[in-house]
Amino acid sequence: MKKNIAVVMGGYSSEKEISRKSGAVVAKHLDASKYAIYPIHITKSSWFFENSEGECIAIDKSDFSLTVDNKKIYFHCVFNAIHGTPGEDGLLAAYFELIGIPHTSCDYYQAALTFNKRDLLSVLKPYGIACAKSYFINKGDSINEEEIVNIVGLPCFVKANKAGSSFGISKVYEKEKLTQAIEKSFAEDDEIIIESFLEGTEVSVGVLTYEGEIKVLPVTEIVSENDFFDYEAKYLGQSQEITPARITNEQLQMLQDVASKIYRVLKLKGYSRSEFIFVNNIPHLLEVNTTPGLTEESILPQQAAQANISLAQLFESAITEALR
Repeated sequence: MKKNIAVVMGGYSSEKEISRKSGAVVAKHLDASKYAIYPIHITKSSWFFENSEGECIAIDKSDFSLTVDNKKIYFHCVFNAIHGTPGEDGLLAAYFELIGIPHTSCDYYQAALTFNKRDLLSVLKPYGIACAKSYFINKGDSINEEEIVNIVGLPCFVKANKAGSSFGISKVYEKEKLTQAIEKSFAEDDEIIIESFLEGTEVSVGVLTYEGEIKVLPVTEIVSENDFFDYEAKYLGQSQEITPARITNEQLQMLQDVASKIYRVLKLKGYSRSEFIFVNNIPHLLEVNTTPGLTEESILPQQAAQANISLAQLFESAITEALR
């Protein structure tokens, strides 16, 4: 008997369109002979399943069920393909845990922690994880440009604390441009993190639980055609993503060690993708994504392909681990 799988996509943030693309790829590649696949769209106004006739059927939020042709459909597992809130920040994970439905992403606390860049870096620093110098601002705080520059230097990066896909990020070269960059970040979140510029090789490392074991995927080197790995570089082809990365065996071993350490220390589940920059041969952590992009062009699927893991195998493994 087929298992009913809900593939949730969309969400409430600027990343919703990217999430829909990831969700569509997951639904396309899951084995239809094993699973009854239901793409579920999550928006601020409604949660719904769109059938082949274009009819939108609302989800019953009391138990996350559907009623189709007078038949109640319950889900054995939820595949989480939502980037940003509420899929990547722990809200949906907590909801599914409360109503007892297995899901493919990490637990709610880990999701909330990794989604909050400031808290994540603070938790990992005692474990010897290197990262950039940082400065924090909340909406309503006074902006002391002189103090910011004294701590993080120039150029620096101004980022929304809880946002992905490079929304709300700016690289700032002049002290006078800081306030403008901060306002741009506040359009995405009410918390800001300002980080020192790290010059070096940027890499991305995927880690997942595969066939019951923690597996580090081949490393991807990021070479942006732009000033940094911004939205256009990530999604509009303005970058090179080289897998495997052009790094030494020593650097590769360091990355594998630190990426798997982060996965274990944080007690992650499912997929993760961590970003680093090598400075003086030491990998400095930028962020950890627990719901990374899953389109054919996305970095994690590229890494899986290098490890001879097909998209079908990659996606089925997440369901298998969630049901385990």
